[in-house]
Amino acid sequence: MLRVPSGCLCCGGGLDGLLAAGSQGSAWLSGRGQPIGRRGFVAAGVAAAGLGAGLAAQPAAATVFSGGTILTVDRRFAEAEAVAIRGNRILAVGSAAEVRQAAGPDAALVDLAGRTMLPGFVDPHTHAIAGAAVDRIMDNVGAARFRTAAEVLAHLRSRVAATPPGEWVLARNFDPALQDGPDALTFAELDAVSAEAPVFVLNASGHLAYANRAAFRAAGVPEDVPDPPGAEFVRDPAGRLTGAMKNNVAFLRVLSAAPAMGRLDPVEALIGLLAQWGRVGLTTVSELSLGTLTRSPKDAAVMAAAAASGRLTARIRAYPFYTIEPAAWDAAGIGPGGGDPLARVAGFKLVADGSNQGFTGLQREPYLNATSRGTAYMTTAEMTSLALDRGRRGWPLALHANGDAGIDMVLDACAALRDAGIDLGRIRPRIEHCSMLHDDQIARMRDLGVSASFLIGHVHFWGIWMRDRVFGPDRVRHLNRARSVETAGVGFTLHSDFPVTDPVPLHMIEMAVTRRTWREPGVVLNPDERISVESAIRAITSEAAWQLFSEHEIGSIEAGKLADLVILERDPRRVEPDAIGSIRVLETWMDGRRVHPA
Repeated sequence: MLRVPSGCLCCGGGLDGLLAAGSQGSAWLSGRGQPIGRRGFVAAGVAAAGLGAGLAAQPAAATVFSGGTILTVDRRFAEAEAVAIRGNRILAVGSAAEVRQAAGPDAALVDLAGRTMLPGFVDPHTHAIAGAAVDRIMDNVGAARFRTAAEVLAHLRSRVAATPPGEWVLARNFDPALQDGPDALTFAELDAVSAEAPVFVLNASGHLAYANRAAFRAAGVPEDVPDPPGAEFVRDPAGRLTGAMKNNVAFLRVLSAAPAMGRLDPVEALIGLLAQWGRVGLTTVSELSLGTLTRSPKDAAVMAAAAASGRLTARIRAYPFYTIEPAAWDAAGIGPGGGDPLARVAGFKLVADGSNQGFTGLQREPYLNATSRGTAYMTTAEMTSLALDRGRRGWPLALHANGDAGIDMVLDACAALRDAGIDLGRIRPRIEHCSMLHDDQIARMRDLGVSASFLIGHVHFWGIWMRDRVFGPDRVRHLNRARSVETAGVGFTLHSDFPVTDPVPLHMIEMAVTRRTWREPGVVLNPDERISVESAIRAITSEAAWQLFSEHEIGSIEAGKLADLVILERDPRRVEPDAIGSIRVLETWMDGRRVHPA
């Protein structure tokens, strides 16, 4: 049987049914959110494509950028003197004279003034649709903002003071593994924040939550509430509720009473989130658990409606999630490649295990000072069966594996695909997170043609936790081995796994280049696994585009590709590595339009 215990949003679809648990006030559920088949998805795609085509068809003058450093990130990582775009396409790349001639006498000229241009950044593993819903209604109180639980609680008190009567204070990304203080936020902590205003806090995993007594009262949850199957309202030794809740089946009973839930419009939430991400240079993002917002293929309708609005400022590549029966996606007419350059279904997602920091990644050996080896979310036979079914139907595969035994499972399934005569070059299997990696596994990845996608925040944010509490100093050397896979000729990307970490590409580059840890900034975790700035740039541009089956249209600055560009204040190769994340993104262009600053 497939098992999805608590782990993280990525591995467990931890926010399954978030929208459905609300008050049905979201307009799209009764209109835009009707079940969507191939005809409807394609129609929405055509509408969105028409908007882009309209831009491209306009006889507007070209725009020429020159006077700075232009990193094309093509095969040679070449620099160019100038770039011209017309409509939503790159018209010419090369010397200033050649580009000016190609652009024509009416071209608008943009002086980069010594600044640096790159192709638009690509995050190949986020949860943009479900994450947008959470981000829309919840304040981020994660470790990137607050180092301790005390700071989180002080912030929540300030939010209560500014919250109108009848509204809730909603927060996300609290992580006791990173934020010093209690292991959970109970009634003791949250009632001290407010005895009157309901307060609800979502754990960074997406599987745990905490609320005060006022929230329990507002939701009508009594002291003797029974535990739902597979979930828990946590109690103290005397049998009294503590305010902590395990699994969404429990905490959604509380959260669903929040007024903000009834007002949530996931289409607007997605549009708004991607507008924010334009500020950090993202022009293509992903949804690696399509279906978890509504527990159905209806999630594709959210993506299609956002694309058809004409207001998206980044492209989306989506992977249906395995907890929705594959047959449901087939019946809905949703298949690989469906959509258009703005919003497209790219592949199918399978999951081997959980998260290492949550002790549910599947390991070859027990965790530090423990007997547990983690949790298998499916057996090798089950993964192989699903992979064969999807592979034979032409689905590219993204396969989540954090622990080394989980990676073994994925590689065994990929070997079975190859042995069954399926062309892995067409499937392009990629291991999501690929956290605990051994030399023998790297060799298998190379031989099978399997690439890696690293959640580089595991090193920066959780590196010390992994060293001291999860694996120990010897085993932690297997964590996120970007340099080793590069040396072996295995392709790799970097990702954020939003909302697990924030999708800030320049910070991801810095984390991969320095491998400095957040909790102990003087510690470089496994310095031999540091990569060059150029390699890190490739990992969030051209390599990410390749993994998303979009290298023909994005990921590098080359004539004919879509005009997705980012202009930086400084060249990441020319600053101290520790300063890369502080470089300002001055402009972001997507589809030939400047979307930041808007």
